[in-house]
Amino acid sequence: MSTEVQIIVTLSLLIWVAPFIARILHFPTTPIEIILGAIAGAFGLFGDGHNKYFELVAEFGFLYLMFVAGLEVNVKKLLKTDKATLKAGTAYIALLYALSVLIAYQLGMSFVYMVIFPLISVGLIAALSKEYGKETPWIRLTVTIGILGELVSIVVLTLASAGIHYGVGFEFFSKITILVAFIVLLTLFYYTLHLLFWWYPEIRNLMMPYFDTKEQDIRLSMAMLFLMLAIMIYLGLEVAFGAFIAGVFIATFFDHKEDLETKLSSFGFGFLIPIFFIYVGSSFPLEALQKEGLVLLAFIITAVMIFVRLIGRPQQNWVNLLLKSIKKSVSSMSLLSHCFLVQLTLVPSNKNQM
Repeated sequence: MSTEVQIIVTLSLLIWVAPFIARILHFPTTPIEIILGAIAGAFGLFGDGHNKYFELVAEFGFLYLMFVAGLEVNVKKLLKTDKATLKAGTAYIALLYALSVLIAYQLGMSFVYMVIFPLISVGLIAALSKEYGKETPWIRLTVTIGILGELVSIVVLTLASAGIHYGVGFEFFSKITILVAFIVLLTLFYYTLHLLFWWYPEIRNLMMPYFDTKEQDIRLSMAMLFLMLAIMIYLGLEVAFGAFIAGVFIATFFDHKEDLETKLSSFGFGFLIPIFFIYVGSSFPLEALQKEGLVLLAFIITAVMIFVRLIGRPQQNWVNLLLKSIKKSVSSMSLLSHCFLVQLTLVPSNKNQM
């Protein structure tokens, strides 16, 4: 049996059985998919672990996860969020970064860990939202805070990536200028489109009709996703940020299609996104566990990520929050894994585009 056929069969079975195992263990599906991927990779079911087709589909699965995460964000509703929640969220994120810098400095860790510890991924929040229901109170609050955290994380990752690749010089400040200009143009585009659809709502209905037999809603969504990916690659910015923006665009301006998010997310969480998480697990080199100090470092990273979040949420019941944090610590480590994956796979390709 060829490697490609073996990978297809293995993926099919893992995607199918993961929810059953998660239900038995009372665990989120995401960490189960990562663990299954690691086990399958250890037994050589994915070949030598460097199949280009597997990597390509997994990479797109991550981008689609960020796209689905964007679908959770309606800018019109976000702007109506009460100021107390926004202030608390901003203070919480600022505290995360302050504690992360302090702890990393005290432990003698490099700058990279100062960036990693406070990272927030709306993609993982979207996965939990799918599993527990988006109307769950703690999910709604987490999404709101997660949006702020994701934007800060994108900016920090862009700064860190530019600093690592180019150093502090002309190219570094050029990259920052491009990011700032892009955000400004994006804001202007939002207000322009908001006014256009307000004055001429028929344009919105023409682009995505209430009733159509040609799946125009899916076509427009996919077109927006790929256009944003192309723009981000051309500008040399984080491609995942572009996928997220595409989702936000669809959720904000075409919220009259109430079933669209369900259709798009069902396809993602049923096919593309599990492939990404399985790939994350399969790409973990088990032989690295024999490296001296690696396991201890992993525990330190996990403990710090949980600790800074506990400190940032003093109003919560510490025991219950600690249990939840430990249960989802595998998901936190998967976030680290796919952040490194994105940096290793997407940033070099972006750099070549410049």
